[in-house]
Amino acid sequence: MATITTKDGTEIFYKDWGSGQPILFSHGWPLSGDAWEAQMLFFGQNGYRVIAHDRRGHGRSSQPWDGNNMDQYADDLAGLIEKLDLKDLIMIGHSTGGGEVAHYIGRHGTRRVAKVVLVGAVPPLMLKTDANPEGTPIEAFDGIRKGTAEDRSNFFLNLTMPFYGFNRDGATVNAGLRESFWLQGMMGGIKGHHDCIHEFSEVDYTEDLKKIDVPTLFIHGDDDQIVPIAAAAEKAVKIVKIGTLNVYKGSGHGLAQVEPDRFNADVLDFIKS
Repeated sequence: MATITTKDGTEIFYKDWGSGQPILFSHGWPLSGDAWEAQMLFFGQNGYRVIAHDRRGHGRSSQPWDGNNMDQYADDLAGLIEKLDLKDLIMIGHSTGGGEVAHYIGRHGTRRVAKVVLVGAVPPLMLKTDANPEGTPIEAFDGIRKGTAEDRSNFFLNLTMPFYGFNRDGATVNAGLRESFWLQGMMGGIKGHHDCIHEFSEVDYTEDLKKIDVPTLFIHGDDDQIVPIAAAAEKAVKIVKIGTLNVYKGSGHGLAQVEPDRFNADVLDFIKS
């Protein structure tokens, strides 16, 4: 298995396939780099080098007690980018991974970055506040903390229904996708998962978005039940310097997995534009 070791001794697992312009994928909570497998195959077959890591505390990476915060996630990502000497890089982040990508740029800049794609991403801020009334109340995140702490296995399985929009009338439930989500989630550690809830819900990424000075594509479902579009992409696209928003009508949070053909084609068009 390919890994890097961070300064605090944490091992970060990653996959690095193909050759060509590099595309780096950052996954959502509580998943792993495997969430991007349809994208890695597609873009690898289309002449790109594809890289996906498992965030610390997730997937096959180490499960440290400390360091499960966005500053460290971004620095872990920087360590991987520097070790692989990635340049002219396309960064793609889903959900929490979108926060990770934004915070990487906020801390490390865009010297190595050509374009950014943020998918169902959490920036600028998920939490409902007086200044962010479109956000989600803290009680919802406290519920996620409780479910993760007390019955993580069942909580993750139930979460797949709103995550992929399978709870909507007329939706076709993909049992394999639900099982893949559960398996990826249970590979990770409960401490890292529990700590990460704060990072995707209560961290304000506004200043990070302001530092993104390369073309940025936002892709978001208007029926996203996990990261509602009104508090996320609709605000974020107005903050970055060069932003475009592609709204998937009727789509939910896990749209890259539910609609891989459409998603892959849209991202490919953006990369080539």
